[in-house]
Amino acid sequence: MNVVTRFAPSPTGHLHIGGARTAIFCWLLARHFNGQFHLRIEDTDLLRSKQEYTDSILASMRWLGLSWDGELTYQTQRMDLYRQYVNRLLESGQAYWCTCTTEEVDAMREQAKAMGLKPRYNGHCRELHHGPAEGACVRLKCPAEGKIVFDDMVKGRISVDVSELDDMVIQRADGTPTYNMAVVVDDYEMGITHVIRGDDHVSNTPRQILIYRALGLKEPVFGHVPMILGSDGAKLSKRHGARAASEYEKDGLLPQALVNYLVRLGWSHGDQEIFSLEELVELFDGTHLNPSAARFDTNKLQWLNAHYMRALPVAELARLVRPFALEAGYGELSEARLEGLCALFRDRAKTLVELAAAFKPMLTPAAELPYDEKVVAKQIRPETKERLERLRAVLAASPSFEAAHLEQLFNSFVADSGLTFKEIAPALRTALVGFMGGSHLHDIMAFLGREETLARIDRTLTF
Repeated sequence: MNVVTRFAPSPTGHLHIGGARTAIFCWLLARHFNGQFHLRIEDTDLLRSKQEYTDSILASMRWLGLSWDGELTYQTQRMDLYRQYVNRLLESGQAYWCTCTTEEVDAMREQAKAMGLKPRYNGHCRELHHGPAEGACVRLKCPAEGKIVFDDMVKGRISVDVSELDDMVIQRADGTPTYNMAVVVDDYEMGITHVIRGDDHVSNTPRQILIYRALGLKEPVFGHVPMILGSDGAKLSKRHGARAASEYEKDGLLPQALVNYLVRLGWSHGDQEIFSLEELVELFDGTHLNPSAARFDTNKLQWLNAHYMRALPVAELARLVRPFALEAGYGELSEARLEGLCALFRDRAKTLVELAAAFKPMLTPAAELPYDEKVVAKQIRPETKERLERLRAVLAASPSFEAAHLEQLFNSFVADSGLTFKEIAPALRTALVGFMGGSHLHDIMAFLGREETLARIDRTLTF
């Protein structure tokens, strides 16, 4: 099956998660069928469209791994093409010039409302055969009766009576095309076979189908995915996670985690939750799209991100966390040191930001290490100080400071002293990092090295 899809954002803002999910669905469908995926920038809103938003959208698409085929398309560069299609409709009698003013059209709609009818343009200029004139727009002739029926990939069969529609404007008085006209021309010219988009566009689809049919063009297959809701079922907002994809990147999420999570917000393959990109391409064929709105769960997204972080090779994780470590003020760290830190804390962090933050106690000199006062009061007592002093002597005399040797040495010290692990380990952990938490004690000491380990114990003994 020949499949050509597209994603068509407007550069009036950054790429948010709803748009990102739509882009992912379109990309996966094309890749599944070895088809093509195109990217079109719908920049006809000259007042709100900005180059910085276009750049941000492109950067987010690249970060998510959503490569597109062919050249990037800008609607503002295709105005002559749209006028050619409008002229075809005028010449065939499927469209006409309308000189009605905005005030006159508003009056028609108010009159219809007063009569209990649907507010709509009444077709005043339909048979007046006007030509181009200042302030004139072009309207499409809507059929007098019948239904527009199409099979939606997500919602099933949709039927709309033409009485719900009117003679819509397809070219404004300033010569620019309306959204529905431009989209039809673009999708046809780009060979789009499948249109997946948010269900806020479902009301546009019957209108676009009318334009396709008036032009004698084959319409694509449509699929309208429901919106993403907040965890409480309300409209998604900032507090729920309605943020730009670029913000998630800055928050330290991995793109593969965000892609996996967004795909599952509206699509399923049994009960499987975690998918590699290769699996998604293999399985996503446009079926099993959920017609019900999905709920965004930040905790689940972070859980998924933590999974992907743990699955990465340490060297790759170190490469990804490096800019976050620099931003945290640690300076340039060697690859070996950064990889060592990642190995210590990767299982305890859900984002790259959290991972970088976890490095701080390991990179702070003993004299400057902050200590949790409540933890110190509980763990550093006279009897634990005495045990730390004895352990310090053992550590100072150890011929090796490798993690495996330190683990064996510590276990032997506990056993030989007649202690339990809980009678010495919390005090040692407090001495080493200043709080309760962190990686294995032998791994922490091996990373810190003999001198720093002993310095931290010495400082604790002065409390």
